[in-house]
Order: sequence, then structure tokens, then C-alpha cells
Amino acid sequence: MSKIIYPINYKRLLDMRQTEQGIKLIKEFFQQNLSTELRLRRVTAPLFVLKGLGINDDLNGVERPVSFPIKDLGDARAEVVHSLAKWKRLTLAEYQIERGYGVYTDMNAIRADEELDNLHSLYVDQWDWEAVIAREDRTLAFLRNVVDRIYAAIRRTEYLTCETYPQLKPFLPEKIHFIHAEELLRMYPDKTPKEREDAICEAYGAVFIIGIGSKLSNGEKHDGRAPDYDDWSTVAENGLKGLNGDILIWYPVLGHSIELSSMGIRVDKESLLRQLKIEGQEEREQLYFHQQLLQDRLPLSIGGGIGQSRLCMVLLHKAHVGEIQASIWPDDMREECRKLGMPLI
Repeated sequence: MSKIIYPINYKRLLDMRQTEQGIKLIKEFFQQNLSTELRLRRVTAPLFVLKGLGINDDLNGVERPVSFPIKDLGDARAEVVHSLAKWKRLTLAEYQIERGYGVYTDMNAIRADEELDNLHSLYVDQWDWEAVIAREDRTLAFLRNVVDRIYAAIRRTEYLTCETYPQLKPFLPEKIHFIHAEELLRMYPDKTPKEREDAICEAYGAVFIIGIGSKLSNGEKHDGRAPDYDDWSTVAENGLKGLNGDILIWYPVLGHSIELSSMGIRVDKESLLRQLKIEGQEEREQLYFHQQLLQDRLPLSIGGGIGQSRLCMVLLHKAHVGEIQASIWPDDMREECRKLGMPLI
């Protein structure tokens, strides 16, 4: 059986009708707040892109994209997107978005290699967003400010949800705590990255872990990141590498930490070349996206993705993402979840 986190004494607080209404409430309210907070306008996004242009997100570099031939293009292959990290930056250039403004979109993806559990599904839906910045904005202080504003939007959405459904009680802390992945390693040297996330999130409630993708002092990465969108190798103000990170919260329903967002300041020409070299992927310099960046045709930017189903799951106090979204699950998982009082859609 795929991995399941077993909630203790779990009881659904909302029925199916309330759950569907709650999903609608959260999605409509949060995306409007995100748009206002970061000055983003909505754009329509692709479900798939052409293979070989370097536009699709490589995630950790090992996940296989779902692909298919296109008859009218001589069987050229398309790939279902993993995310829109690089497509959004091309869109900023195409729409000539000004500094301080950006775009967001409803991103739908299929990740066929995902290990299915309470938090991971074959189907991924998130708000993908990207904003234009200036050279002087490429700082840790700027990143932290944006994280604070996103977290504020999440807490406002939690407040509205709990006001609408009084049986739900707010649990997110007022402030989000910032820590670098290297500092986290020093705090918990004998724990795995996931165990370190659980420990720090249980201590603070909400955490932004900085520097995802670069190797730490133990020679390992906290987590993987593709080398061609987030800047994880630049030395920041605190002397540690990384201008990116993850927003995580402690989720009492499951007794585990949950990642809600992956985001960061994007690579410039120098960090792109450096990270491609670190990862031994210099051949990617010749791809369409990478050439656009290297030839100064793309703006500097910051961006990320915020999980829609995960946010709804957390704010509606559900124990499995399958209670929020319709997807495919193993029969034994469906039966086990039914017994645990968390029937999957």
C-alpha cells in the first residue's frame, strides 16, 4: 500500500456539501487576496508545452512528464506541465509587465511519478505566480517581505473560513519564522530533512526554510530544485546560499509539517550558468528558454506556486487531499481511508 499518515481520532467537521462550498470560498477569496497583495493579474495558462524548449519545470530532475504526439505538428511531442515556473517568466516578457507587477494563473498538472499519500496526488492544482523585480530587489530582505505578505493572505483566508464554519478553529500563528536550511541542519544534525521540517514547524507553527537546492555542510541537499528557475546558489546577506525557499506549516490534524508553497527569486544569467555547471547540465544553455534569459530577453523576477488543494485541505481541517480533489487512488488506500473516516472523492 502507498504511504498513509494515520490521523489520531479524526472526525470530519464538514459534510460533502459544506466541503464543496468551502473549497469555492477559499479559492475565490485567496486568489483575490494574492492578486491584490502582490499586484498580480490573472492570465490563462497552458496544460501542456512542446518538448525540447526547456520550458517545462524539471522539478527535482528525475520526474517523467506525461507526453503525447501532436498529429498536426508531424507528431512533435507535447509534455503536460509539471509547473509553470519558466513559462510565467516568458509571459512577463511577452506582456511587458512593469516592475512591481506580475501575473498569476490556475495551474493544472499531472505528475505520474508522484508517491501517493495524504498530501501527494497524481493531479496537482496550484496558483502559479510571477512578478517583475529590479536588480536591487534580488535580496533576502525582499524575499522575506514577499513571504510575509503571502502568509498574511493565507491567515486572512483562514479567518474567513473559520468565521463561515464556526466548528473550525484557527491554528496558524500570527507570524512566520524564517530559517536557513543550513541553520536547520545545525539544530538537528541527526535528523533527516523531513524530520527537521517536522521539528521546526512543530516549534514555530509556520516556517519559511531558505536555501532549497544547494548542498549543505553535510554534502547533501535539504531538497532538490532544478537549476534553471530558483536562485539557490547566490550568497545572501547572512553569508548562506540561497534566495529561495518553502513555506511550511505544522498541521495538527496529521501531526506533521505540510509544505504549502515553493517560491523564490529567479536565476539571473550568472546564477543560471553557475547552477547548470554545478548540476552538470551545461547542455541546457542551448534550449529556447535558457537562450532567452542569456540574451537579456527576460525580466528579473520572483515567483512560486501555492497548492490549491493543499490549502483547502488545511483550512477545512481534512486529513487527506483526496477529500478535496478528484483523482485516482489505489483501491487499498480508498478502503483504508474509508475505514479511517476520510472517504476519498
